[in-house]
Amino acid sequence: MMVKQHMLFTLYSICGIVLKDILAVSVAATKNKVRGAQGQFPIVQNMTVTEGGIANLTCRVEHNDNTSLQWSNPAQQTLFFGDKKALRDNRIELVRATSQELTISISEVTLADEGMYTCSLFTMPVKTAKAFLTVLGVPKKPEINGLTKPVLEGDQITLTCVTSGSKPAADVRWFKNEKEVKGAKEVNASGKTFTVKSSLQLQVNRHDDGVAYTCRVDHVALTATHEETTQVLEVHYAPYVEIKHSIPAPLEGQYLKLECVPHGNPSPDPVLWTKDGGELPDLDRVIVEGRELTFMSLNKTDNGTYRCEATNHLGTSHAEYKLVVKDPNALPGPPDHALIGGIVAVVVFATLCLIIVLGRYLARHKGTYLTNEAKGADDAPDADTAIINADGNHAHAEEKKEYFI
Repeated sequence: MMVKQHMLFTLYSICGIVLKDILAVSVAATKNKVRGAQGQFPIVQNMTVTEGGIANLTCRVEHNDNTSLQWSNPAQQTLFFGDKKALRDNRIELVRATSQELTISISEVTLADEGMYTCSLFTMPVKTAKAFLTVLGVPKKPEINGLTKPVLEGDQITLTCVTSGSKPAADVRWFKNEKEVKGAKEVNASGKTFTVKSSLQLQVNRHDDGVAYTCRVDHVALTATHEETTQVLEVHYAPYVEIKHSIPAPLEGQYLKLECVPHGNPSPDPVLWTKDGGELPDLDRVIVEGRELTFMSLNKTDNGTYRCEATNHLGTSHAEYKLVVKDPNALPGPPDHALIGGIVAVVVFATLCLIIVLGRYLARHKGTYLTNEAKGADDAPDADTAIINADGNHAHAEEKKEYFI
């Protein structure tokens, strides 16, 4: 009987151990299943792409038990289910499809492709992740309006630079010969894109002739460079004239050339030379060639006022040159340095002699003199007593005399 009870106790112990192991395995399996389900989350990232570029959309799962992945567009149309293409769009292609990743590409991206894309993991329940695709609109090459050629000096014109198709709105800047100047900016929305205008008002003068005005567009979609357009002003203005001469002080017999330099647009050509309001004399000796007036050998008969006159369709201008021919023999010659040196030596010698004579005179007249006020001053209590005491000594004054030679 005791043996039988012992056998039953042993059997119960073995069954308990087996049951305990079965329960442990069951619990472990349940924990692993829960952990696997918790790790099945799709992971995506937002993306920004330039219009016309390629967008790659990637969805990853760290732990997957062969559950299918799917990409769908903002309109909730399925693009790819696993490696199976669902939407007929030649721009959309499969890049990679595994149990842990689904990557697709969209080429030639347009602004209509912008929006929220969804990656779905078909577990129970279905888990999703969303990625926003941002499409940058590329601004078109700017155009400059309002410029007519040519422009007259004094006219007021308005240059307007326009660029469209940018997203976000582009930045438009003006440059005058590469130096930035400020314009008035205006932004208008057109659907998903923006049209940007910038205006520049100018009061035209002759210094604007040939100046280049550039409209430059900067945008985040233009990473490597910028779009710009340049217009060069052509300003017509009345002429002004200046005369250049080859020598500053003409002398008889010298060669002299006067050049008339007109400035104007259109260029004032040819120019007209006159003397004292009349024609030029002695055309054999005075040569006119284009804008230059040449005197082969000057003489005093050439003295006078010479005028150069230039004209275009906007006006006439002139400049004058007063010619005074001098005789080279009448001009003061160069200074005589020997004469100047002699004069300086005489002045120095005379100064030294004067100093010596004055010194000898002062040396011979040097002595001590006693005045009446000083006589008796030693014994007098004050100055008045000294003077009274000195009056009584006049008789003795004649006894002390000095003779000067």
